Amino acid sequence: MTTLINPGAIPDTAKTVYTGDILQGVPVISHLGVGDLAPGQNHRFFFRGVEMGTGQYWYVPVLVAVGAGGASPEENRSGPCVGLVAGIHGDEVSGIDAAQRVMAQLDPQTMAGSVVAVLGVSRPAVEYTRSHWLTAQGGGSQVDMNRVWPGDEAGANAATRHAGLLWNRLLVTNVDLVIDYHTVTTGNDFTLFMFADLRQPTVRQMAELFPVEQIQNDPGLAGTLETALVEAGIPALTLEIGGPRRFDAAKIALAVEGSLNVLKHYGLVGGPLGRTAAEVGAVYGDALETIRATTGGFLELLVDLRDRVVPGQPVALQRNAFGDVVAEYRSGVTGEVAVVARDAVCEPGSRVMQILYSREVGPA
Repeated sequence: MTTLINPGAIPDTAKTVYTGDILQGVPVISHLGVGDLAPGQNHRFFFRGVEMGTGQYWYVPVLVAVGAGGASPEENRSGPCVGLVAGIHGDEVSGIDAAQRVMAQLDPQTMAGSVVAVLGVSRPAVEYTRSHWLTAQGGGSQVDMNRVWPGDEAGANAATRHAGLLWNRLLVTNVDLVIDYHTVTTGNDFTLFMFADLRQPTVRQMAELFPVEQIQNDPGLAGTLETALVEAGIPALTLEIGGPRRFDAAKIALAVEGSLNVLKHYGLVGGPLGRTAAEVGAVYGDALETIRATTGGFLELLVDLRDRVVPGQPVALQRNAFGDVVAEYRSGVTGEVAVVARDAVCEPGSRVMQILYSREVGPA
C-alpha cells in the first residue's frame, strides 16, 4: 500500500476535487481522481500546488485522457493509468514537448485505461528556465526538486511541500506506471538515455520498449521521483532527452515512439510497436564515470557523444587565457560517452564528461 506523506485532510481518492476557480478557461483542482472523470474524453486542469510567499498558488497544467474503448465500462475503469511527468527541472523542456505530443496522439474513444500528463512540475523553475526551484527563503535558496520526493506537505520549504501535494493528491492515488522525462542541465549535452532499475521486471520491460541510445541499469537515487515511485511499488523510469533549453526534435520523436510503445504493450492503445532498444542497438551499462575539471580554463573536447573510449585515451583538455594547455583529461574506463560539457569556460570541479560503462569491465 502506498504511504501518503503528511497527508492532512486528503479527500476520497476516487474523487476529483474542484476548487471552484477557473484560470484561462481551465478548471482548478486540488485533488485528482481519474476514476470519476467521464470516459472517452480528454480533460485538462490546473492542479493547485504550493502557495507562494504572497499567498497565491503555483498551478501545474495537467492533461488526462480517459479511455472508453474497453470491452466494458469496468475494463475502461480498471485499465492501467500511465503517468507522464515532465518539467521537474525547469530548463529541461524537451520532456514537456514529448508528453504533449504523446497526449495529442491519443483517442480516448478507442483507448482502454487512462493517461495523466503532468506538464511542468517545478513551476517557478520552468518560468525562469532554470534547473532548480528558487525559494524566498534565505534570500533565494535553490532546491533540486528531483531530490525531495516523495515530498512532504508539511516540509521545510515550498518545493518539498509542492512535491508532497503532487505525490499525495495527483500521482500515487492514480498512476500504475510512470515515465519521468528529463534532459541534462544547462551547459551540457546528453544522449537519448535511460535510467532504469532493471532488477524490477516491469521497469526492465518498459525500458526495453524505448529506442534509446543508452540504458543505465541504475538501482536508484534517494529523493528522485523514479526511485520514490519504485519504492512505493509503482514501476517508473527516467528518460533523458538530450540537451536543455530547446526542443531536440529527433530525440523527442524517439521518446514519443517509445512512450507509445509502452501504451501499446500495456493495452491502452492499439497498433504495432515501433522501434525498441534492441532494434536500435542500445548500449547498456551499470555505471557512469564522471570526469571533473581540476583547474580553470577553456575546455576543448577531443571526443563527443556516443564515441567509444578506452582507458588512457585523451578525451578533453583545457587551455588558459594565453592558449597554453593547463590540463588534459583521460578516460579511466572502456565505455561510451553519455554526457559532455558544452560551456567552453570551465571552472575547477565542473563536470567535463560522463562515460557509460559496465562494472564487469570496470575502470582501469
